[in-house]
Amino acid sequence: MTDLHAIDLLVIDHSWRQAEPGTIAGVLAMRGVANPGHHAAIDTIATELEVELRGQFAGQDRAAIQATPPYPAYAAYYKRFGQRYHVGMQLESVALKGKALPRGAALVAAMFLTELRHGILTAGHDLDALTLPITVAAGSGAESYTKPNGDAAIVKTDDIYTASDEGILSAIITGPSALARIGPATTAVLFVVYAPPGVAPGPVAAHVNALEANTRLIAPEAETSVRALAVAGDET
Repeated sequence: MTDLHAIDLLVIDHSWRQAEPGTIAGVLAMRGVANPGHHAAIDTIATELEVELRGQFAGQDRAAIQATPPYPAYAAYYKRFGQRYHVGMQLESVALKGKALPRGAALVAAMFLTELRHGILTAGHDLDALTLPITVAAGSGAESYTKPNGDAAIVKTDDIYTASDEGILSAIITGPSALARIGPATTAVLFVVYAPPGVAPGPVAAHVNALEANTRLIAPEAETSVRALAVAGDET
């Protein structure tokens, strides 16, 4: 087990210095977590969020969602790669089409609910299955990995990704890898968050705080090992 207090968990690769300034990557590492098949408090949050989002966007359309921060910034970033921001599409399904939020494995559900509430892109991994530190870099177009569904993926040129010694963890455009997936036995978690230019650090930090709080609803004794944000262009 790596002692998180003895290392710098988030390492900035030189390639990120050339990425568009303002891109944000962050990590939240917690130990003593749990991932039961479901959790009453998380199920309650899911129900409350469904009601909240449907009320917020009642009588509105996709354009209203697309105009709600932070979605315009994500839409602009994804458009550069010819794609739409999937979290925005998920919000449309819940708020406009009445789709129910997932109420499965509690830790994964908590991550998804927090992601949807704040619109901040998030990936999660079993911390104990990784060799630290985690590197954030810009893709060259040559970094390949396997997605959770078994499909092969290649990080898009200039897209932002994170990796450990084991391989790619996730990238903004092509999404998470199958590496170190959260499972029923997970007791230590690493959340990775990404935000494109146009999203301020404040909302990203608030999102990370909410991730931490929702994780503690499941495991009140969980301890935060590391919480860190990095902004492209700010590193020295």
